Amino acid sequence: MSETHLTVKADSNAARKIMIRRIAATAILTAMAVLLMYLEIPLPFMPVFLKFDFAELPALIGAFALGPVWAVVIELLKNLIHLPVTQTMGIGELSNFVTGVIYVVTAGLIYKKIRTRKGAAISMIVSTIALAVIAVPVNAFITLPLYGSAMGFPLEAIIGMSAQANPLVKDRLSLLLAVFVPFNLFKGIVVGLITFFVYKPISKLINKTYDKTHQKTDTEAVTKE
Repeated sequence: MSETHLTVKADSNAARKIMIRRIAATAILTAMAVLLMYLEIPLPFMPVFLKFDFAELPALIGAFALGPVWAVVIELLKNLIHLPVTQTMGIGELSNFVTGVIYVVTAGLIYKKIRTRKGAAISMIVSTIALAVIAVPVNAFITLPLYGSAMGFPLEAIIGMSAQANPLVKDRLSLLLAVFVPFNLFKGIVVGLITFFVYKPISKLINKTYDKTHQKTDTEAVTKE
């Protein structure tokens, strides 16, 4: 058996172990995210259809520990698993997926470049701003129209329901600025703060997981050189 054949076989085994670690970590974080989706908390000045949960926390940790792509997988799986009990014909899950991806991918990309506690803080600040800003057109042009066309829940009814909880809501623009923007800011800040404060005790685990799931095979190392 040639040395090249042995190297290729070793690389194949190493790649398989890395993939197994990624899948196992993703499964655990997805299970945590699904459970946290059920722990919904109503917020003051927010309509009844907007409830806060901590499901983005495992996805954010996944973005740090595994990378942005695997964080997207966690976001997708948790919403697909939640579909059988949806009360919104999947519209809520679609919105949750899109906004969740904006949040965790932004944070994951920045943290991938700056793998320090400061980098984690920067990534969470930027991702929270991105979430609040990008969620406005997402809700304006995707989520709200879908509620009207798919569920027969017109914008006027959503505005009326929201106005009962928040007197600042008068029309679509005020609905977006007085409800969706503060909701997403609150969500991003709370999830980010929790992650930041638990970062130190779990940073070794995060970095160890990242290193083990991003090890280069001997062939890749030679190619890089």
